[in-house]
Amino acid sequence: MLLNVLFPLVSYFLGAVPFGLIIGTMVGIDVRREGSRNIGATNVSRVLGKKLGLLTLVCDGLKGYLPMLAAAHFLPEQGNKELLVSLCGVMAVLGHMFSVYLGGKGGKGVATGLGVFLYLSPQAIGISLVIFIAAVALSGFVSVGSLLAAGLIPLWLWLFGASPVVIATAAVVALLIWVKHWENIVRLAQGKEKSWKKKEGK
Repeated sequence: MLLNVLFPLVSYFLGAVPFGLIIGTMVGIDVRREGSRNIGATNVSRVLGKKLGLLTLVCDGLKGYLPMLAAAHFLPEQGNKELLVSLCGVMAVLGHMFSVYLGGKGGKGVATGLGVFLYLSPQAIGISLVIFIAAVALSGFVSVGSLLAAGLIPLWLWLFGASPVVIATAAVVALLIWVKHWENIVRLAQGKEKSWKKKEGK
C-alpha cells in the first residue's frame, strides 16, 4: 500500500530536520562552527546554554517518537504493522544522522534514538536514564553515558519480554548511535575526549 511507503519516507524527512542548527540560527550562531560542531542537543547546550539545549533535545526526541506514534495510529492493521512502525523510527534516526537538508551530514542520533526508545518502552528508558546519569557523573563524558544507555536498551527490552521486532529495532538504533560515535570512542581510548566537567579550552 501507498501508506506503507509514505510513512517511512515522511519519517526520514522529518528526522532530517536539523533543529539544533535552526535553533542556533535563530539566535545568530551556527552550531556547526562552535564547540564540537555537532547539531545535537549536547553541543547546543554547550554553546547556547542549557535551555536551548533542552529545547533541541525535546525537538530531536519528538522526531523519533511522533512518526512511530502516527504510524501506529494511521496505518491499517496488517501482519507487518509492527515492523512498519519500527521502520519509521529507524528512518527518523537515519534522517537525523544523514540529513538530506545538510548534504548527508547530521547529528549522532542520541536524542532522536531516545524518542524511538521512549515509544518502544518507557520503562527501558527509565533504567537507561539512571545508567546515563551515573555514567556521566562518574566519567565526566556525555558520550560514555550515551553509549552505555543506548547499548543497554536492547537488553532491557529482552528482559521485559519484548517482541523480536522491538528488540531488533532497538539494537539497530543502538548500533547506529555507536557507529556515529566512533570518533568519540577513539578519543576516549586515546584519553582525548573532552569532559563535560571541564570548560572547553581548559
